[in-house]
Amino acid sequence: MQPVLVIDVGGTHVKVLASGVEEPRRIDSGPTLHAEVMTKAVIPLVADWTWDAVSIGIPAPVHGGRVVAEPVNLGSGWVGYDFAAAFGKPVRVVNDAAMQALGSYESGKMLFLGLGTGLGSALVADGYVQPMELGHLPFRKKTFEDYVGERALEKRGKKRWRADVLDAVRALSAALEPDYVVLGGGNAKLLNELPDGVVLGDNANAFKGGFRLWDDAAPARIA
Repeated sequence: MQPVLVIDVGGTHVKVLASGVEEPRRIDSGPTLHAEVMTKAVIPLVADWTWDAVSIGIPAPVHGGRVVAEPVNLGSGWVGYDFAAAFGKPVRVVNDAAMQALGSYESGKMLFLGLGTGLGSALVADGYVQPMELGHLPFRKKTFEDYVGERALEKRGKKRWRADVLDAVRALSAALEPDYVVLGGGNAKLLNELPDGVVLGDNANAFKGGFRLWDDAAPARIA
């Protein structure tokens, strides 16, 4: 497989890793991060690495390899941006949760929930990763993201946040009936007890998913 540069765009950091490289690098992210700002920061950051293709995971709806709505927690300019022209290489763009789900998947029907700035989500079944926007669905008096996102953690505290996460997992599992649930994202490590059928993912799976985007032998592919 050709060497790949993987870019995992999050609400707090942008993390990058290339084939054959052991340690990822990062830049700060946030509400002022625009697509062009990201690419101009990443290119010199990885200038000493070798890569012939690029995978980018973005916390926004992506269809057909194109961002179709601006990310909620980032700056603008992502819709319509020509990443291939910016990097000068072939680029595959996917939703960030879908990329991490692809890297987390082993078999069966899997629900991935990313606990970070917001709530990322994807379902893997029959060999395909289906990106989802479950975080914005109604839950209790607000939305799932309002109870399990970063702001909820800061406002409600770890104990209530943990209980809300488990309630959200139960509700979504009852609706989607997965064989197992993988909890990823930067805040998943704060959970100390998990019910049967729920496992902690690894943030490194985002990079694994990015590499799998270019691997024809991967166990699943983006729908």
